[in-house]
This record gives sequence, C-alpha cells and structure tokens, in this order.
Amino acid sequence: MEAAVTAEQLRARGNALFQAGDHAAALAAYTEALGLCDSGPERAVLHRNRAACHLRLEDYAKAEADASKAIEADGRDVKALFRRSQALQKLGRLDQAVSDLQRCVSLEPKNKAFQEALHALGSSMHEKMKTMSCTDSKVEQMFQILLDPEEKDEDKKQKAVQNLIVLAREEPGAEKIFQSDGVRLLTQLLDTAKADLMLAALRTLVGLCSGHRSRTMAVLAELGAPRLSAVLGVEHEQVSLSACNLLHVMFDSLKEGLQKEFRGKEDAVVLDSSKDLKLLIKHLLELLVLEGASAHGRDNAINLLIKVVPRKSPKETNNSLSLWVIDQGLKKILEVGSSVCGTPGSLPVTENSRMSSSVLLSKLYDDLKCDAERENFHRLCEDYVRSWFEGQELAGKLRAIQTASCLLQGPVEAGNRVLELEGIMDSVLSLCASVREAHQLVAVEALIHAADKAKRASFITANGVSLLKEIYKHSERDSIRIRALVGLCKLGSAGGTDFSMKQFAEGSTMKLAKQCRKWLCNETIDAGTRRWAVEGLAYLTFDADVKEEFVEDKAAMEAMFHLAKSEDRSVLYAVASTLVNCTNSYDHEEPDPQMLELAKYAKQHIPEQHPKDKPDFVRRRVRKLLTAGVVSALACMVKSENPALTSSCRELISRVFLALVEEAEDRGSVVAQGGGKALIPLSLEGTEVGQTKAAQALAKITITSNPEMAFPGERIYEVVRPLVSLLHLQRTGLENFEGLMALTNLAGISERLRQKILKEKAVPMIEGYMFEEHELIRLAATECMCNMAMSKEVQELFLAEGSDRLKLMVLYSGEEDEKLRRAASGTLAMLTALHPPICKRIPQVTVHWLEILQALLLSPSAELQHRGAVVVMNMVAAERELAEQLMASEMLEILSVLAKDKDKPQVARAAQESLAQAVAYGLIKPGPGQG
Repeated sequence: MEAAVTAEQLRARGNALFQAGDHAAALAAYTEALGLCDSGPERAVLHRNRAACHLRLEDYAKAEADASKAIEADGRDVKALFRRSQALQKLGRLDQAVSDLQRCVSLEPKNKAFQEALHALGSSMHEKMKTMSCTDSKVEQMFQILLDPEEKDEDKKQKAVQNLIVLAREEPGAEKIFQSDGVRLLTQLLDTAKADLMLAALRTLVGLCSGHRSRTMAVLAELGAPRLSAVLGVEHEQVSLSACNLLHVMFDSLKEGLQKEFRGKEDAVVLDSSKDLKLLIKHLLELLVLEGASAHGRDNAINLLIKVVPRKSPKETNNSLSLWVIDQGLKKILEVGSSVCGTPGSLPVTENSRMSSSVLLSKLYDDLKCDAERENFHRLCEDYVRSWFEGQELAGKLRAIQTASCLLQGPVEAGNRVLELEGIMDSVLSLCASVREAHQLVAVEALIHAADKAKRASFITANGVSLLKEIYKHSERDSIRIRALVGLCKLGSAGGTDFSMKQFAEGSTMKLAKQCRKWLCNETIDAGTRRWAVEGLAYLTFDADVKEEFVEDKAAMEAMFHLAKSEDRSVLYAVASTLVNCTNSYDHEEPDPQMLELAKYAKQHIPEQHPKDKPDFVRRRVRKLLTAGVVSALACMVKSENPALTSSCRELISRVFLALVEEAEDRGSVVAQGGGKALIPLSLEGTEVGQTKAAQALAKITITSNPEMAFPGERIYEVVRPLVSLLHLQRTGLENFEGLMALTNLAGISERLRQKILKEKAVPMIEGYMFEEHELIRLAATECMCNMAMSKEVQELFLAEGSDRLKLMVLYSGEEDEKLRRAASGTLAMLTALHPPICKRIPQVTVHWLEILQALLLSPSAELQHRGAVVVMNMVAAERELAEQLMASEMLEILSVLAKDKDKPQVARAAQESLAQAVAYGLIKPGPGQG
C-alpha cells in the first residue's frame, strides 16, 4: 500500500514545480499541503508560497490575501511583505504598497532590491499626485466651457470635449471627473439636446463606467434607466450608437463587477447589481415597441439584447436572464420582427430590423435548457401569431405570416410549429397571388423561408413550385419575380453538390443563375431587392457550371461585393454562402472505396462530383475572385457590428479565407487587401470550426510572410492566441504542424513575442509534440522550442532537476534527420553558452553523448559542424573535468583537424578556442603557433 504524502513532501513538490515554471500545479501542491498542515509557522510559509504563485498567475487579489495570512503569523516575514506590496501595487493601492515596502527596508536596510522598489514606487506616486493636482482645475474648466451658453468659441469647445473624453479613459482621470460632481454635469450636457455635447457626455461616461461597477451604479442612479433608454431612441444615429456603446459598457461592468478600480472601503459592501441589470433590460424591451423611438434606435436596442442577455458559454449554468426576457419581452421582440412596412400599426424599422429580431430570438431559444422552457417559448410564439391571425382583417393575417418568416430565419423549430397552425400555410399560398405588391412580397418571402425547411419542403414542392413558376413568368414587378426565382432556386438546389441529383431540367439552373446575375448588376433596382439575387446564387452555386459562369462575370462579382459593403447587412450570409460554394470550402469527405462498392452492389444512390469541381477548376476560380476584390469585401463584412454577422456566417467567411490563402503566392495580396487584420477577430469569436479555419489561415500567412509586415504594430501579438489554439489535441495533424511552424517564426522575432507565447501556456504543448511520431510535426516542435529557448523562463526548464528535456535535445542532435539535428544542436549550443551547469549535465543524460558530439563535428554539413564545435567549446570552458574527458577521447584529434580548416573559419575558430582552453588547463601541450 502506498504511503500517504506528507505536507513537507507536497511543499517540496510545489517548490520543484514552481522552479520548473508550472505555477498552477505548484499552487495546487501548496494548497493540498495546507490541508494536511497544522503548524502555524509551516502554514505561513505555504501561504507565502501560494502568494508567489498567484503573482505569477496574475491573480493579485488572491496574492494579497495569502501574503496577508503569512504576515499575520509573522509580521517580520519580509518575503511575504514584499509579495503583498507587489500585489497591492498591481491592484492600484499604492499607499498600502509603499507602507509594506517601507517595512521591508526597515527590516533589511541593506537589501538593494527593496530600496530600488521603494524608490520606483515613490516616483510613480509622485507623478500620480502631480497629475491629479493638475487635473483638478482642468476638469472644472472643461465643464465651465461646455456648459457656458455665452461661450461662442467652437475650437475651444471642441478641445474641451476631446480633453474630457481622453481624461476619462485613464483610471485617475475618470475617478477625478467622478469626484468632481462629473456625473451631474455630464447629465446637464445630455439635457442640452445638442448632438456634439451629447456625444461628448456619452463618450466620457463610457470611460467612467468601463470595468467599474460602483461608478456604473452611481451613473445609473443619477441618469436613470428611462433617460438612457430615451437617448438610445433618438433620431440622431451617432448619438444613438454612442448611447448603445455606453449601455453595453454598463452591462459588462454590472455583470462582471470590479476589474480595475481602486478597492478600499467598498470591499466591505456587497453590491447587488441584478436589479439594475433587469431595470435596464426592461426599458430596452419597452423601447422596442415605443412609437416615438427611431428605427435605428430600435435596432441598437435589439443588438444590445443579443450581446448581453444570452449566456456567453454553455458552461455558465444560469440562464435566468434569458427566461426573464422571454416572459417579459418575447412578444415585444416579435412586434419588431413582424412589422410590415406601409401597413397600419407597424413600427418604423430598417432593412436590418427583422434579421436582427430573428438572431435575438434564435439566441434566446438556443439558451433554453429543457423541453419545458422550449415549450413555453413555442406557446408564446403561437399565441402571438393566433392573436394576429384569428378573427383579424387582412393586415392581421399579414402580420402573422411575417412573424412566421421572422421565426423561420431564427429558431426554425418555432417557425415550423407556427406554419402548422390551422390556415397559416393556406393563407401564404393564397396571398402569393395577391394583386397588391406589399402583400405578395410578405407571402412569397414566407414561402421562400419555408422552402428549405425539411418539414415544409415536400409540401411546397407539391403545392408551391407551379405557383412560384407562374409568379416568375407572369408578374410585372421585378421585386416579386426575383423573390419567386429565389424560391425556385432553393427547391432546385436540393441535391446540393451531388451532380447526379438535379431537380430541374438540364439548363434550367443555368437560366435561373443568368437571370440572378442580370438582376444583381441592374443598379436601377433597389439594393433590398438585388439582395435576393444573391440569395438565389447562394443556392444555385452548388452547381459547378453556375460557379464557372459566375466567376467569369466580373461585373456580377463586383456588384455582389458592393452589396456586401452596403448598409443592408442581411445580405452577408448569402454572399458568404455563394463564396463558400465557389471556392469549394465546405466540408466534403472522400468516400471509403469499400463502402462505395457495397452501395453499388445494394443499388443505393452514390453522390457524384461535378468534373468542374476538381482542384484545378477551384484554383482558377479562387484567382478570379481575388482579382475581382473578394478580400476587401470579406474584410468589410467582418467589420460589421450587425447581428446578421452570426457565428455561422463568420464560419463561412473563415472557410473562404482559408481557401484564398491555400496557395503561398496568393497570401501577399490577401494581406495587402486587409485579410490578415480581418482574420484575427474571426479566429477569436464564432463557432469552433470557424475559429480553427481562421487560425489555420493566419498560420499559413505567418509561415510564408514576414509576420511583422503582415501583422504590423500590436496586431502581431493578437495572432499568438489563435496560433496556440492549433496545438490542442483535438486539432488535425496538419493544423498542429502549421501552428508550430507559425509560432516558430514568431518566437524568433522578439522576447516580447516569446513572453506572449509563454503566457498562452504553449510551451507544454510544444514539448508534447517533440515526442510525436510524425517526423515533420516532431521537427516543427523542436525548431519552435529552439527559438523559445532564447527566453530565460524556457532555459530554466532545461535546468530543472528530474527533467528529460536536455536528454531529448542531446539525442535529437544524433538523429538521421539533418533538419532535426540542426534544431536540437542549435538549442544545445545556445543553452551551453548561457548556462555552464547544463554543460556538466550533458554527460549524465545519455552514455552516447560523446559519439553524438563527435558525429556533429564529423558531419559533411558546415552548419552542424559549427553547432557541435560551439557545444564542445562551451563544455571545455565550463569545467576542467569535462575538458579532460573530451581530450582523452578521439575529440582531440577531430578538433586538431578542424582547427586547421581554412574553408570553415567559424568551425576552425571554435575548435581553436577549445584547444587553447585545454592548453590553459594543462591537459595538452600547445601546438605550433599556440601560446
């Protein structure tokens, strides 16, 4: 039976882990030791050690708490006092940090580290006090200028506005504005109803509320949720957008609590912000149906609800906010989604409002956790549709059908349930033949949205195709014909990419596509109608013949890209779908040959690939899209803050980008047109597949381009996290390999980048891949580690006791693969130069060390010879005993020959230095020309 582990053993294990750089595991060991330890002094040491771990893990509040416990046990514990001062400094409590440092200096007056830290902190506080005293009068002056009705100097006012906004972005400035009765004065600016002053007030309030819950609650108490909601609903678009940004910041602060504020007395107060959250959301929901609210204000309110109500991750268990919004506001959201322009009682909406409502409804539905919650959602939707449909005039029936369209674009199950209500589908079909354009538009759109839903597709194929054909052929209105065409496109593309499964007669699909392109290029038709032409192409481009014709039509491509950059963001998904089809960047698995034979034998249907979907055709299509400007269109689509840029839409864009950078020669033009910048947000947000595709595209760019030019400035540091995500075990071998190659390039650029890679906890994963069976992955990991070893923290890992890292590098230096040997021996050359103790450990890690070094020196490769000669030179310099072992072997003869090699001056110089050191030790006699 295994003996129980003692607290002392756990502490020793924690110390070793801490030295090895695994701070999280060290923290766990110290915590476990605390559970087994009763002794006061030993517990104090463990708390002190935990504080060190928390500091390294950047959890400063916990570092302060643990250090305080150690100090309670021993007030003269300078290590604990110093660690607490570091934590307090990071938490912004500089006066307390100074007090702890002064105590350290009084206990150890000769300790230079304490003296320097105290001096640096004193200077920092002096600067802060100086800044604050200057700021006092400035804040007062700025408000006087802005609130003075007699002030006519516009330049002066503009300068005051800018200064106020900039001041609020920094914590001391924000706090000074807040303490100077700033919230009341900013409220006065809002009440002037002048757009420029309102914008200044809103942007300053953003600075006050960012990451600061108590100030946010004070701002909310002063302004009131009704006033904030009213500002969001104003006609001025920029003011409404700024109010939306402020509310978003307030929501984040109320939800996440204290992040960067100075914590003092407030620690003792428990701030409950849940009531404030619900109050704000209640007013947002009321704004949706408020008659006086502007259309874009309504859109901003929906966008806010999308961002702040549903859970960010399924790991969060509490979905009560979504449930509350469904109960309080589902019908209000449906009011917006069901609005029909031009009909009595409809709310003023934009072209994006219904799509935004659909996205919000979809997110709320996805946030539900059980059948009972989903059933309640369905009941509320059905009750709302019945309230408009049953016993109502035609206008009511139109609202009911529009609601069904809105739900079919969002939570499809709810949409299907609504379509099954008695009379709804019959009304859709009958209204398709209406003589009034507005009515016909609503019905045809509902039919289109229902067409690709499994439960309704067969019904529509049986009942709607002939009707859609009639509308397409005989309607005099392009707006109606184009929608009917899209319905036919959806039904005609049911076979997807399967060449053998075509719904229409030969050539019909091409005719439909040609008509779509014609409408798309017709600028006399409004953008909202032309969008439907892209919807049609999104379905028709499953056919490779359609893809080929589309990429040959430069005018059609450019027209689609122009639409993608327009205000109507509801076109994004259709554009992205069309591009995925053209670049064949959808998932397609190669069928198993044995399964194919079985399927043939059983006379089952076997999918067939179109001849024009082969790689050569795809490459040509990608080139034509690049020439037409696809990258700038995609970059513009990614910039959109609209709810239409859903996670699935982001995934499609990521797929297209990955296809565009497949060929190395195309990557430069993708970066030049903004592709690199656009890929970063795609790799950090969206579906897991989408993030991975974007990260892989970033890796491809980083491998073959100069990363500092591809990702200038701070952007290069944002690339690290996506690349590290490619190292996770669930990724494919190719993704692992490309991630390692890209990180190798970044790690070779600067120490700051290596520190970023370390912070993302990539090193353990890189080490893991050094044991990979696949030789290319193993090589890439070793090369990456070679560059990472330039960091002190990584070097310390090689010095850690009980580690096999050094052994692996020595053994890899003797492998057959020359590139692997080059990477491993390069790491050894650097490590032995920087850390003499490593030289002493090389003979201990493997009995083959000497023959490996000799093989390097005898290699036909000058690079390997040089690396080997440097390792030997470092070992000779490190210790006489090592030098004696080396000189007693065949190494002496090898070095003597290499020292005379004039063709390889670097190798000769290293060999000469080794021999000179051996002479200095008295191990060998000087040769001719030596000392």
